[in-house]
Amino acid sequence: MADINKNTHKIIYRKYGSVVKYVLMALAVMIITAVLPKHAKFKYEFEKGNVWLHDDLVSPFNFPIRKTVDEIRKDKESILKSVLPVYEVDEKVLQNQILQYQSDFEAKWKNAGLPDDASKSKNFDAGYKILENIYARGVIGLNKKYQRDGEQYVISLLRNNVETQVSTATLLTQTTAVAKLTDLLVAEKNIHSDLLLDVLKDHISPNVIYNEALTERIEKQAIENVSATRGMVQKGELIVSQGSTVTEDIYQKLESLRRTYEESITTPSDRKLTLAGQFLLVGMAVCLLMVFLYLFRRDIFQDNRQISLILLIVTGMLVSLSWAINLRLPSLYYIPYCIVPIIIRILFDTRLAMNIHLLVVLIASFFLPNSFEFAFLQITAGMVAIYSIKNLVRREQFLISALLILTNYFVAYLGISLIREGTLDAIDWPKFLPFIFSVLLSLLAYPLIYLFEKLFGITSDITLIELTNTNTPLLRELAFKAPGTFQHSLQVANLAESAIFKIGGNALLVRAGALYHDIGKMDNPQFFIENQNKGLNPHDKLPYEESAQIIIRHVLNGVEMARRNNLPEVIIDFLRTHHGNTRVDYFYQSFLKNFPEKIVDENTFRYPGPIPFTKETAVLMLADSVEAASRSLKEPDAESISNLVERIIDYKLEQNQLNDSNITLKEIETIKLIFKTMLMGIYHVRVDYLK
Repeated sequence: MADINKNTHKIIYRKYGSVVKYVLMALAVMIITAVLPKHAKFKYEFEKGNVWLHDDLVSPFNFPIRKTVDEIRKDKESILKSVLPVYEVDEKVLQNQILQYQSDFEAKWKNAGLPDDASKSKNFDAGYKILENIYARGVIGLNKKYQRDGEQYVISLLRNNVETQVSTATLLTQTTAVAKLTDLLVAEKNIHSDLLLDVLKDHISPNVIYNEALTERIEKQAIENVSATRGMVQKGELIVSQGSTVTEDIYQKLESLRRTYEESITTPSDRKLTLAGQFLLVGMAVCLLMVFLYLFRRDIFQDNRQISLILLIVTGMLVSLSWAINLRLPSLYYIPYCIVPIIIRILFDTRLAMNIHLLVVLIASFFLPNSFEFAFLQITAGMVAIYSIKNLVRREQFLISALLILTNYFVAYLGISLIREGTLDAIDWPKFLPFIFSVLLSLLAYPLIYLFEKLFGITSDITLIELTNTNTPLLRELAFKAPGTFQHSLQVANLAESAIFKIGGNALLVRAGALYHDIGKMDNPQFFIENQNKGLNPHDKLPYEESAQIIIRHVLNGVEMARRNNLPEVIIDFLRTHHGNTRVDYFYQSFLKNFPEKIVDENTFRYPGPIPFTKETAVLMLADSVEAASRSLKEPDAESISNLVERIIDYKLEQNQLNDSNITLKEIETIKLIFKTMLMGIYHVRVDYLK
């Protein structure tokens, strides 16, 4: 009955899991489709300087020819040059300066010891009239922004809300005003010109003031009136003929037709059809991804947690693209497209990273101009990103990968520009800046990988690198409490890593699993031979059954210890499987020999399992058994080591310990050869060569 209930739960779980999987797929397709730009796709691809390979293209409707960015920029610069800066006459300046002049004149006159008579009044009036004369002409505060030809330029002058256009040559600056003041004083007779000059020169301030706000408002209005088009193409007019070269003028007409066509969707029915097309394309891409996982990565396909992570990454990238299109970023190459293959490669594998990157780029290409150029740039960059981190063993590989991606972008951009422009001088190098920014943003993959690991419980190569550091607290504790076991683990790690690297597999994962596979021995280190002192064996005082249970218990203790220390489940799998469900044969055979009359429960002497279920866990089991057995060799030589490796591995095969590990006989022979070679090196065995 219990078995029936257990099977029922499994069936329900599988059914529920499948529903969740399809819900996740549908949700991803709907989100991507909802955020993608809703415009029609122009059916022609074209490049400036290339030959038009399609049929003759005749305009299907009237449309304006849009100006290029450079043309609009030049028009704006031209219109800005025609806008006159606005200055206003500030009447309060004269009033304030007259008041200050009166008080300063009184003080200067008195300090000079001059009499208070009619000459004083005559001097004051002369100075007053000169100030009025100068301010009536106007003292301008020059603005460097408009000083194009020395200090003379035309301005728009407002005086009492009346606008006139005057040249700055007719106005005075503070310097020329003082010179004018001197000339006027010289023309006056019977006055104290030196005293007046000393007083008046301190009261020359600009009264023709630049009105920045009004000038900018006029400039803004002028810029807004700049036309974005130049001429029209009439319906039925030939735009480009087959076999002709796409010149600058033809390219601009084609680009204008494309933009007009893609902006032409106005009715709800058109938008619904566009939405349906996008839904079909995105749905097909997601389905292809699921088929790939089903055929080649069944383990991921059956794990909804990993499926949700993959769909989240794909959806996030396409949502970011749609956001950038809607914001009308100057260049859509600012988006770090290579972040997707980097994250997928680190969290999963190379094939999946390439597959997903291709699908993301192909979907994105539908919504970008020059889609072939875009696809070529991004596919090659993604390939470089994946290849450059094939075997991640150092953190600086991220920086190396970024430099290689940037180099790929540079070479591809240079090649495309040469094809398009035909000369180095015409290459628009500032347009390469978005690629640099994109590569810098791709470094965000590192913190995102850490975040995804924590949220979805996935172990990346980066985490494995950290775990293989022998200075981690758990490994330091193992080295202190069970130094013999620690040394055994190091040797097993070396053997297993070399073997898995040769036959193909995750070498980092094997090394991490090997370093931690025997941590359970820390609870009773003296019961394991590698930690015992000579002549002292605590098993001598225990029944065989109890000794066997102590040995077996190190697997369960290790699993508990690993979970307390938050080791990933993929590492815990090595702890659970490194003995499979084999027997502790020494104590089992000893029991049979000494108690032949007793009935023995074989499970008392058998490890709980499971048996290895991956290539990596299988290699570790073999390396662990071979390394441990090699310590019993009294005089190791080439023959004894070869016989030992053959015997241990053949025994594992006879016990069906490798049935679930997907490892081939050819790979097992390769493993044997590597183990023999390495053990002979460890024990310094001299190989007898043929004479």
